[in-house]
Amino acid sequence: MSVKTNPGNYFEDFRLGQEIVHATPRTVTSGDAALYTALYGSRFAINSSTPFAATLGLAQAPLDSLLVFHIIFGKTVPDISLNAVANLGYAGGRFGQPVFPGDTLSTTSTVIGLRQNRDGKTGVVYVRSVGVNQRNEMVVEYTRWVMVRKKNLDAPAPAPVVPDLPVAVAADELVVPYTLHTGAYDTVHAGSPYLWEDYTAGEKIDHVDGVTIEEAEHMQATRLYQNTARVHFNQHVEREGRFGRRIVYGGHIISLARALSFNGLANALSVAAINSGRHTNPSFAGDTIYAWSEILDTIELSGRTDIGALRVRTIATRDRACSDFPYQDADGNYDPAIVLDFDYTVLMPRRI
Repeated sequence: MSVKTNPGNYFEDFRLGQEIVHATPRTVTSGDAALYTALYGSRFAINSSTPFAATLGLAQAPLDSLLVFHIIFGKTVPDISLNAVANLGYAGGRFGQPVFPGDTLSTTSTVIGLRQNRDGKTGVVYVRSVGVNQRNEMVVEYTRWVMVRKKNLDAPAPAPVVPDLPVAVAADELVVPYTLHTGAYDTVHAGSPYLWEDYTAGEKIDHVDGVTIEEAEHMQATRLYQNTARVHFNQHVEREGRFGRRIVYGGHIISLARALSFNGLANALSVAAINSGRHTNPSFAGDTIYAWSEILDTIELSGRTDIGALRVRTIATRDRACSDFPYQDADGNYDPAIVLDFDYTVLMPRRI
């Protein structure tokens, strides 16, 4: 039989320092933006209105930050996580140039860490992925680590290397693509009167609303990002797996939580950084997702009086409202309803 298909990489196939150019550059369109809105109901004005985006110095409404992240992430799946057991976490994520319809995105990854697990059947692969546009400008870069199966259990374990990862992206590393002039920002059309100065570290916000995941929606989202992971697509295989059904792509939960956060953080223009993130439990079609957020820090940006940054932790739950802010117990164990713990930085207008 001719072997011309790609089975994906197993743990023993990765090498420290290995560089991977991922297939299929993607020219994004206004259709991608419309479908993203249809999937998540996101209401952020900057992504919805070109005249509104113009008040921030942009030529047109940019794609949502997380749509860009998902497209770049999806390119990496066939090479990095096709044989993954789980995507374990994110760190050091940074968004660069805004992406507009007509831009073409592509991705490369570098293996920066490897560690075989004690069972000898799996290992953790750390990769740094960089997405660029057609001008080779960075649009998003991030580190993630994935637990990947071994195919050959007798393959020798590599020397363990675990990279040092930042707790958070530093303020001077944030890209701020907006220019705001006095009186130009319209809080009424943005959907909230609350700007950067109105938030304080330690403040908690229940985003109130919930949204139920439908089977067709999470499948359509995964196809939109060209994410080929079997655990999301193939019920024929997954009915024999750990859960007996397809799990929802973790990024789908991130986008649902971000869309829900509009109710309380409507003036968060875009995601500037992903500081860390964990998918603490799987999600499935039929789950209803709720979210709450804590303001971890209010960040002044050097030389900028028009835009500030908020470091935010957003917690998403399934089938549990968040009016009492579920998180961890005294021993650090997550409430069993929690499916996402996401630490990120957003940009927000200041009063000028």
